[in-house]
Amino acid sequence: MFNPSRDQVRQFFFHTWAKYRAGQPLAGAEVPALDAILAHPEYHAMLDDPERYRDRDYPPELGETNPFMHLSMHLAIAEQVSIDQPVGLRARYQRLAESCGDAMPAQHQIMDCLAEMIWQAQRSGAQYDAAAYLACIDRKLGAGGSR
Repeated sequence: MFNPSRDQVRQFFFHTWAKYRAGQPLAGAEVPALDAILAHPEYHAMLDDPERYRDRDYPPELGETNPFMHLSMHLAIAEQVSIDQPVGLRARYQRLAESCGDAMPAQHQIMDCLAEMIWQAQRSGAQYDAAAYLACIDRKLGAGGSR
């Protein structure tokens, strides 16, 4: 399994954005990465300046969102939805997208659940809990899918 380093992930997003800006064709994971990038114009200036942002830290205790983590989570969710893993995620995603009126807010709803699941697994040393992940999404659906 591919396990990129922090630098490789960041370079991937810088490279994808540079290719898009140069009008070059995108391939593979660059396509959904660009969808996430375009949905987040607040990251465009950062992606235009790799020398300044390549090594920057985003400490959560200072309330900063790591844009590379955020974009990576969009990619993870897009992959999960495309292969329907865990089983039932795709249908939940489609219901959230309909409820939210757009794919990005639905992904942000799911991202909250994915982040919580990852945090819980890291905190407790437990394995990925697909049932808890889906239950979190179900709670969002029960709340009308809105933030």
